[in-house]
Amino acid sequence: MKQKIYNIGVEAAMEVIGGKWKPIILCNLRHGALRPSDLQRKIPGISQKMLTQQLRELELDNIVKRKSYNQVPPKVEYSLSPYGETLEIVLDGLCQWGTMHVTTLQNQGEEVLLLAES
Repeated sequence: MKQKIYNIGVEAAMEVIGGKWKPIILCNLRHGALRPSDLQRKIPGISQKMLTQQLRELELDNIVKRKSYNQVPPKVEYSLSPYGETLEIVLDGLCQWGTMHVTTLQNQGEEVLLLAES
């Protein structure tokens, strides 16, 4: 197996949580477990296929855990794993910065709307 080399720590982090959807998924899971349908409702624009793919990757990286309930109809929930919970300070910081950035843009006269405080 070839050794991975990172030039800076953020490269290793972004390999796991980077991209368009993963940070949004993780921020939505900070407050508790959600079913895939709940996540899809909270993340307009993500397809079911993309959501499933991103959740599987996060599960493989031990960032989220998947819980299946043995019932009919089947029920599945995703939540942050204990390892994923170590990202909370990073996710909180990103969410706070994003809220501040929207305010900055609004103060500069841009038409920007933030639907939900994070």
